[in-house]
Amino acid sequence: MVVFFVATCSVTAALFSKDKPAERKLDYAQDIKPLLKTYCYDCHDDDMEKGDLSLESYESLAAILNDKAVWEKVLNNVTRGEMPPTKKPQPTDEERKRIAHWIEKKVFDCDCDNPDPGRVTLRRLNRTEYNNTIRDLIGVEFEAAADFPNDDTGYGFDNIGDVLSLPPILLEKYMTAAGKILDAAIVTDFQANGVKNRFEAEKISRTESGDILKRQLVRLGREGEVFTSFNFKQSGSYVFRVRAYGEQAGNEPARMEFRVNGQVIKTVDVTAQESSPAIYEVQLKLAAGTNKLSAAYINNYLNREDPDPNNRDRNLVIDYLEIVGPAGPPILPTTHQRIFKKPVPSSIKEKKHYAREILESFSQRAFRRPVTARELDRLMAFVELAQSDGENFESGIKLAMHAVLVSPHFIFRGETQLNPNNSKAVHPIDEYALASRLSYFLWSSMPDDQLFALAKRGQLRKNLESQVNRMLRDEKSRALVENFAGQWLQLRNLDFVTPDAVKFPEFDEPLRLAMRTETELFFKSLLKENSSVLDMLDGKYSFLNERLARHYGIPGISGEEFRRVSLKGTPRSGILTHGSILTLTSNPTRTSPVKRGKFVLENLLGTPPPPPPPDVSDLKDETPLSGTLRQQLEQHRADPNCASCHARMDPIGFAFENFDGTGAWRLQDGKNTIDSTGQLVSGESFTNAVELRSILSATKSDQFVRCLSEKLLTYSLGRGLEIYDKCAIDEISKNVAGKNYKFREFIIEVVKSVPFQMRRGEQHLTQAASVR
Repeated sequence: MVVFFVATCSVTAALFSKDKPAERKLDYAQDIKPLLKTYCYDCHDDDMEKGDLSLESYESLAAILNDKAVWEKVLNNVTRGEMPPTKKPQPTDEERKRIAHWIEKKVFDCDCDNPDPGRVTLRRLNRTEYNNTIRDLIGVEFEAAADFPNDDTGYGFDNIGDVLSLPPILLEKYMTAAGKILDAAIVTDFQANGVKNRFEAEKISRTESGDILKRQLVRLGREGEVFTSFNFKQSGSYVFRVRAYGEQAGNEPARMEFRVNGQVIKTVDVTAQESSPAIYEVQLKLAAGTNKLSAAYINNYLNREDPDPNNRDRNLVIDYLEIVGPAGPPILPTTHQRIFKKPVPSSIKEKKHYAREILESFSQRAFRRPVTARELDRLMAFVELAQSDGENFESGIKLAMHAVLVSPHFIFRGETQLNPNNSKAVHPIDEYALASRLSYFLWSSMPDDQLFALAKRGQLRKNLESQVNRMLRDEKSRALVENFAGQWLQLRNLDFVTPDAVKFPEFDEPLRLAMRTETELFFKSLLKENSSVLDMLDGKYSFLNERLARHYGIPGISGEEFRRVSLKGTPRSGILTHGSILTLTSNPTRTSPVKRGKFVLENLLGTPPPPPPPDVSDLKDETPLSGTLRQQLEQHRADPNCASCHARMDPIGFAFENFDGTGAWRLQDGKNTIDSTGQLVSGESFTNAVELRSILSATKSDQFVRCLSEKLLTYSLGRGLEIYDKCAIDEISKNVAGKNYKFREFIIEVVKSVPFQMRRGEQHLTQAASVR
């Protein structure tokens, strides 16, 4: 509801910003009720109650304040010109202005002179943020949150604090994930140089060609191998030895391969005889973890007809396998080296000082703020606990870091409040909190060293614009494409769309991937080139490879590589003709004008239609059509309960009927010629999608800009918009319009906005109860 209201207030600002109403205090009985009586009571009085609504029943402001949801709809319909109906007498612009201004001020208390920044709910990192934060904090590359439950979504995004719950199973997942992360990152079990690990015959695995002899030897009677899978505690240089001999036959000696994880490292001739087995060896550099080391027999010989009985059967006999090492200092992973930046000192006092130094640096980055001495003392207790159990220095650090990774200060994003229980106490968030808001907005991850350094010096706000530009140039800004655009434009859902294989035989996985890539590259180019966001509505270019160009019927493009392509002279422009959007807004067997119209209203214009009445049946995808799809929907709109919403959605969807259910161009739907004409409820007529996109770009750009402002602000804050956010939306939209709608300017304006920069306390529970 609140997002719907913000959209409504934004439309009000668009309509009336050039001519603000007089500041004279408006009176309901004197200034508003007469207008309602003139223009609204004809349908909405106590006798008619059309739509189950009687405005006549609201005798006072007090009555209205008890039913704000109704007056939200009144404001919406009046400002957008949707009420009164076109055939009824219409109020003047000044009269519409008067009604809207009174509702905003008196009913919803929108005061842009003293803006309310709102507050962000303490929330946990979602799965994407957790993975990215672990990557940037520790350096491990695997997706640590892959086993976590899916995140809930709210207001179209999965980073909304009010829906990111913490079920008990997730607590267990955090504990397990922290262990896996630190096992991969830190080496704690150091092998002494030159340690020998020998594997006798009975401990060696072997293929079917191997038999154990009475003397505890393994004979390979035909091609095969003996092997051991060994868990190397650390990376380093090792020697792999095999004691063996050959039962020789034929015109060459037995031949053996040294293999590591199936890869041949060295081949040797085993010339040794049974009377004096020899040791054959190879030097290896091996990574920490489990590696399979094999000795393979590769040149079996068998000739039972040979007159010499000693020359009939060649075999390889293995006595034992041996692994020696590591030689020299251990080769430690980079994740270990970034934590332990210098050798561990020998004295107890120096070790304690070094441990505190490591944990202070790590916990400050993990908590995304300075840590207190008391917090460090608690972490040091884990180091001391491990050492009291006989563990080494690295194990103690690892245990303390495990505590950090399961701490609420890491898992949750919170901000210090000066006066948390006073809803009137408004203050700027500190620079560390600002760094986190900025990094999770643009990167879906923690701040980097440069942001931390600026926050520490209190210089981040002074360098905010340059930091935004720097961060958008960084490869990590791809997260804004994948997570913001992926959810706003619903691209994530493309993975789950399954067009009917009979109706759309050309649709396959390479085409699906190409569709998503096109839209992501388009969005990325707007950021990289700082282009106008209005290109989303009617930009005459896109990014295609051969597969997608062939689907679109655009010649002259070959190869798998995507490149920027001009769309001039084609019926395509803007994201609404991308195959991704057209496929997402279709049914499996046919197009859906309703879905396509709803997508435009909801995601681009910020005017979502209300949900359908519960007793209205849907037009099922499998239902045979009597006549064209357009005719069928016109019959559907004959129901008065459906007419008002479908009059807004259907014409927009009809404009795109020349694009089939997977976005390919067509002139006919079966035997029926496509009729793509329509008229918006605001009066503009069009004959096809090209004209509609021009109308959207020319006359609906303000609505689109405000809608994008709302989406960006919602995503950046991690909360739904409230009534008071109208002021910020208006400010962002106005400033961006003055900067030619450049996309980076959009980002900068969001970051500079009051809700992003500030917060207030929460209303005390006793105060909230008294208000209700």
